[in-house]
Amino acid sequence: MKRLLLALALGLAPLPALAADLVMVEQDGCHWCARWNADLAHIYPKTEEGKRAPLRRVNLRALPEDITFTSRPVFTPTFVLVHDGKELGRIEGYAGDEFFWFLLGKLLDAHPQETEPKS
Repeated sequence: MKRLLLALALGLAPLPALAADLVMVEQDGCHWCARWNADLAHIYPKTEEGKRAPLRRVNLRALPEDITFTSRPVFTPTFVLVHDGKELGRIEGYAGDEFFWFLLGKLLDAHPQETEPKS
């Protein structure tokens, strides 16, 4: 009986909200996607930004239905900050690592509650 009550209590406990994801919209043959991959793909998950907004990759031609974009992405790569399936903001294009980190930092800092690092 105690086990049943404990299981019920744990089942009713509020779950922590999931942090945001950084959705990379890409497509085959995209030069700038390939450049981002060469420059940053291998280090992104190890960075503080990668912990605040883990990367999820999607194809421009097959956008997932679980994300509500404010407008359909047109350019690749487009990096969309998503929380609870809704777009919070985006970075269109890739013009080099320094510019990317600067823009991503501003985007994450604009949404501190949604981008707390996942434990």
